[in-house]
Amino acid sequence: MPISLHLRGPGLDSAPVGRTVDAVFALLREADAVFSTYRAGSDVGRINRGELAVADAHPWVAEVSAWCGEARERTGGWFDTWLPGPDGARRWDPSGLVKGWAVERAAELLRHDFCLNAGGDVVVSAAPGHPPWRVGVEDPLDPSRLVEMVTLAAGAAATSGTARRGAHIVDPYLGTPTGEVVAVTVVGPSLCWADVYATAVAAKGVSGLDLLAGTGYEGLLIGRDGLVRMTVGFPGER
Repeated sequence: MPISLHLRGPGLDSAPVGRTVDAVFALLREADAVFSTYRAGSDVGRINRGELAVADAHPWVAEVSAWCGEARERTGGWFDTWLPGPDGARRWDPSGLVKGWAVERAAELLRHDFCLNAGGDVVVSAAPGHPPWRVGVEDPLDPSRLVEMVTLAAGAAATSGTARRGAHIVDPYLGTPTGEVVAVTVVGPSLCWADVYATAVAAKGVSGLDLLAGTGYEGLLIGRDGLVRMTVGFPGER
């Protein structure tokens, strides 16, 4: 997926900043090598083929596995990383959590104002007194326009849906792809949890925004009917 990093502040052309940027992308490449569901040699691929136990995998795997268990509990089961494969056997796919987890971990290396964007999931930080970042929410039914604009001094925005990748989000209770929702954007303090909640809301359908009640996260949902639904506290500008 496309990943971009924007930095603001003094000394951006210095060698230390260059090394930090290299470290950010190196961490993300390592996360892809460990967790990719497309690479046959990844730890996740080997776990799903029964060749590797979680306890014997990269240390990140056990950490992410624990986060996935917590995510299932937080969402009442609407976020589940164990899904039926083409042969009917269950396979582990932590993609709905691990991207946000990895990007957030990489962002911890940064010290300047930054906007780190991984395939449309964004984590930002601006120092006190500096201008905030503005994050556009694309209309999945018409990518030439924005549905909303969110202003963030710090925090994250994550989007899940079917507009770009088709029906890849599965209702964990029915075991079938969800069809009611085109896109969900969730905004909050952590990209990892914004990503989890966005996936869970999309999986539940047009009533999914109720999963965000009391979490400290706000959401915007666009149904296949074209209607835009938002939580009361969604921080949009429009």
